[in-house]
Amino acid sequence: MAKLPNFLTFSLLIFTIFVLQLVSSSFTPIDHYLINCGSNFPAISDSYNRNFVGDESPSSDSLKLSATRTIPLTESTPSGDLYNSVRIFTEPSSYSFKINQKGAHLVRLHFHRLNFETFDGKNANFHVLADDYLLLNDFSLLGMRNDVEIREFVLWVDSDELELSFVPVEKANFGFISAIEVISAPKDLILDIAQVVNSNGVTKINGLNKNGFETVFRVNVGGPKITPFNDTLWRTWVSDDEFVKSSGESKEVRFSGRIKYQFGGASREVAPDHVYGSARVISASDSSNSRYNLTWTFPVVGGYKYLVRTHFCDIVSRTLGSLYFNVYVNRILAYENLDLSTITNSLASPYYADFVVDGGNDGVISVSVGNSALGGNAILNGVEVFKMSNAVKSFDGMISAESVLRSCHGENVGFPFIFVLAIGVLLAVSLLLRKILVTVQDSVAWSRLPTDVSEVALKSSYH
Repeated sequence: MAKLPNFLTFSLLIFTIFVLQLVSSSFTPIDHYLINCGSNFPAISDSYNRNFVGDESPSSDSLKLSATRTIPLTESTPSGDLYNSVRIFTEPSSYSFKINQKGAHLVRLHFHRLNFETFDGKNANFHVLADDYLLLNDFSLLGMRNDVEIREFVLWVDSDELELSFVPVEKANFGFISAIEVISAPKDLILDIAQVVNSNGVTKINGLNKNGFETVFRVNVGGPKITPFNDTLWRTWVSDDEFVKSSGESKEVRFSGRIKYQFGGASREVAPDHVYGSARVISASDSSNSRYNLTWTFPVVGGYKYLVRTHFCDIVSRTLGSLYFNVYVNRILAYENLDLSTITNSLASPYYADFVVDGGNDGVISVSVGNSALGGNAILNGVEVFKMSNAVKSFDGMISAESVLRSCHGENVGFPFIFVLAIGVLLAVSLLLRKILVTVQDSVAWSRLPTDVSEVALKSSYH
């Protein structure tokens, strides 16, 4: 048998080592639930070849649906599509997911505008809870802007189960869900430390990752839309075209080389190659840009704090030490003379910085990069904006998950409570009438007994 030449043997060895490193470094979530709601199919693939298990399938043994008044609906001509089915909730109901790894989890809720036939879409109005978080308040079918709406959250789970609850707002309303994802997140997805940026300056904050986060914007700067197929956490990154202001002063850059992820730095789970391989750049060699800031603006809801994540990767410099620039958040200097060479000690090596800011009264968050007094180009590769849960652990107003549950539980105990109370009232009235009758019979003067007894009307607060 002929032997391979030495150089081919060596090349094969190097390739094998590279593949093994790639496989060992890839992220494999411990908890990984992809649920096709209202379906009994063992597996249906989405557009990105991920298998979603039907919530009525025997394969979903780690999932519990805790209500009897739920209705699975399927379109009359099944197409095998993920959004071919939906589950309807006519009363408060919940899914319970067994959690094997405590910590941060990605939770994605898929809502698809189906023809409900026997249900009036105008009555689709409900709350969505995850343990003690209120994710959605008064979510409605009429409020959906697209046929498919996906809402993504990052939640810290400290228990052995995660319970997702769907609560109709009124008794005549109903809730619905098309698909659910619950995925344990990599440890570096949300770090514990960030910089708070406000009018008082920039200060460090700890304990960040125990908060809840809702993804509001995920933007690939200077590059095209990135689909979940090209992201290890199945995220979608949109182009920055609608967010960047005065982009004529910058140029888009694409990089075809290898992105050098380093141990302890940004990983592919933080952002994929396609994010760090594209950017917008302000060149310091152009004298017209010496005092120019390139700005992106994002509309947000006021009254919340937001985590703003900025992604950087020097894909433009030929040598180290040639890139210095300033970073501004809400027009406040958040990072002065950022030198990626000192941080990464390498070209084409990714870095990201997290800032916590207030939404502000104007309902806009801005991110800017500009040239430093030290010279050099300014660059930005990507931006993410996350809404943080408020003081009552809500993403949608000052109503808490506890108050929603208390309201719906009030309806469940309302009839027994009213029945017992009514019996008590009748007994009290009977005793009172008997006492009056005895008193009248023993008295000299005779008077007519009252026959008019006022009614007691009690109603549950949840109706």
